[in-house]
Amino acid sequence: MIGWEDIYKVVVAMVPLYVALMLGYGSVRWWKIFTPEQCGAINRLVCYFTLPLFAFEFTAHVDPFNMNYRFIGADVISKVIIVIVLALWAKCSSKGSYCWSITSYSLTTLTNALVVGVPLVKAMYGQMAVDLVVQASVIQAIIWLTLLLFVLEFRQTGLDISSTDSKTEPSGKDLEGSVNDMASNTPFWPLMKVVWLKLAMNPNSYACIIGLVWAFISKRCHIEMPSVMEGSILIMSRAGTGTAMFSMGIFMALQEKVFACGASLTVIGMVLRFIAGPAAMAIGSIAVGLHGDVLRVAFIQAALPQSITSFIYAKEYGLHAEVLSTAVIFGMLVSLPILTGYYAVLEFIPL
Repeated sequence: MIGWEDIYKVVVAMVPLYVALMLGYGSVRWWKIFTPEQCGAINRLVCYFTLPLFAFEFTAHVDPFNMNYRFIGADVISKVIIVIVLALWAKCSSKGSYCWSITSYSLTTLTNALVVGVPLVKAMYGQMAVDLVVQASVIQAIIWLTLLLFVLEFRQTGLDISSTDSKTEPSGKDLEGSVNDMASNTPFWPLMKVVWLKLAMNPNSYACIIGLVWAFISKRCHIEMPSVMEGSILIMSRAGTGTAMFSMGIFMALQEKVFACGASLTVIGMVLRFIAGPAAMAIGSIAVGLHGDVLRVAFIQAALPQSITSFIYAKEYGLHAEVLSTAVIFGMLVSLPILTGYYAVLEFIPL
């Protein structure tokens, strides 16, 4: 049973994130240290250096030969369900939107498993749960964050080509129309070629894959990473989460309001994060036959607060960054009581 000491450990893990956030906020709003142009440069530093090295570092230390593949299968099924539903909504609904489908995908599928999830599930279910959450984080980094990066790059490349052809800068409404009609404005294969070239130059595309390859080699051959190599990676990767939160604080300071997306979008984001995501995970877990504490962990890890990386990508590619920043900040504030409530309910349900 989770107690006050366990809750304290989770709070201890979360408070430093808000310290970095407030430092970033104060550096722009109060102390006027950075200009808007410099703020954009800081976000690019996080996006192209600290986050890829952070992803490589934690992926390189997993044991790929000791993974719960049924648990991973449940996670994959849940994400595929979400992708299909959002794609159908964008394609078939009169209110459908590809841009909002991308953002909804981030809100529903991408979680902050390592910073918040690990101490929380360890308090709830022990080391077994920690191993499962780390495995889910690896799959998220390799598949789901890479998919997000691909669709964001696809969208941005199409918009760049469309704006070049029209010789004018497209407006919010024009951007949406350009994305929805991208297939008929822009030839598909030339567009894909440009997208793949851009992804090949983006370290986020392959950082986790290289890390997983090293994990296979090191576990199979029983070798350790050279200390000089590990030290070179750690010196930047340890700053990954902190600099991401610092960048979010900067972004907040440049907005008129802390929760820049408004009340209605905040509520929608919380529903997608804490209800739709876990519901899809419940379907995936039942489909593969998970039960007991493994099923409970699967549900809890799907209800963790929003991934910080999803905000960094949204900011870099200019797609609803205000929604993602609100989801991260507000989501971490409300996640502890929500997840504790889920934990209490799941304890009374025979699984």
